[in-house]
Amino acid sequence: MSQIDDLPPLRDVIDQHGIAAKKSLGQNFLLDLNLTAKIARLAGNLSGHDVLEIGPGPGGLTRGLLAEGARRVLAVEKDSRCMAALADIATKYPGRLEVINADALELDVSNHLTAPIKIAANLPYNVGTELLVRWLTPPTWPPFWDSLTLMFQREVAQRIVAEPGSKAYGRLALLAQWRADPEIVLDLPPEAFTPAPKVSSAVVHLTALKQPRFEADAATLNRVVAMAFNQRRKMLRSALKGLHPDIEGLLGDAGIAPTERAERIGLEAFCALSRAVKNAS
Repeated sequence: MSQIDDLPPLRDVIDQHGIAAKKSLGQNFLLDLNLTAKIARLAGNLSGHDVLEIGPGPGGLTRGLLAEGARRVLAVEKDSRCMAALADIATKYPGRLEVINADALELDVSNHLTAPIKIAANLPYNVGTELLVRWLTPPTWPPFWDSLTLMFQREVAQRIVAEPGSKAYGRLALLAQWRADPEIVLDLPPEAFTPAPKVSSAVVHLTALKQPRFEADAATLNRVVAMAFNQRRKMLRSALKGLHPDIEGLLGDAGIAPTERAERIGLEAFCALSRAVKNAS
């Protein structure tokens, strides 16, 4: 399946519209429509869903999402050079694609989407982690989205799914695994992209849980985890001494040895410590 619709191949599209990838925008285009269609399918059944896509570029994944049956796609693209190419796709799929020329970090998409909502994107490298953290830390839970299907540098993807004791384990793993089920569903080599980045990439699928996996106050958990991993090589009694005068007692209440280090502590124990800190404050 080299073509998923009767629109031009993506290499022709970027040549026609002069859309050379810009490093300053974190752009690496995925031009193989077989791969973009596969990523769209990894997002699950799209029928009856609005889909938010960040950084569509020339529209490869956009076309995959529409061809796979998304009820509607909202594509947010910062690069104005891509607008004409995306307009061609909107013409092909009348009423199903809305394109906004904006910075996703500055845009409130709530008025443009109707539930149920999925997010699928080949995220620009320079904003991917920040967007993920925002989607995982809304003021209320459950979030506005049902699932996230996102492309990251493989190193970031590994941090999202990391287990305690691994070098990749840290704040991102805890944030993701507290409120979602994350899974790496596709690996992609550098040569799959134009231009080829220096690192491999991976697609992560995250399904939102109806409730967080363990009880904890979100702000307290975030503070505890941030402090613990800011000095991850220190014993927790030292790394967390600014949290409470009796941090050793609170660690004990949570079943954590004060001499342990953050990278060895699981999500459930961090949530228990967060409850102890919250109750003691």
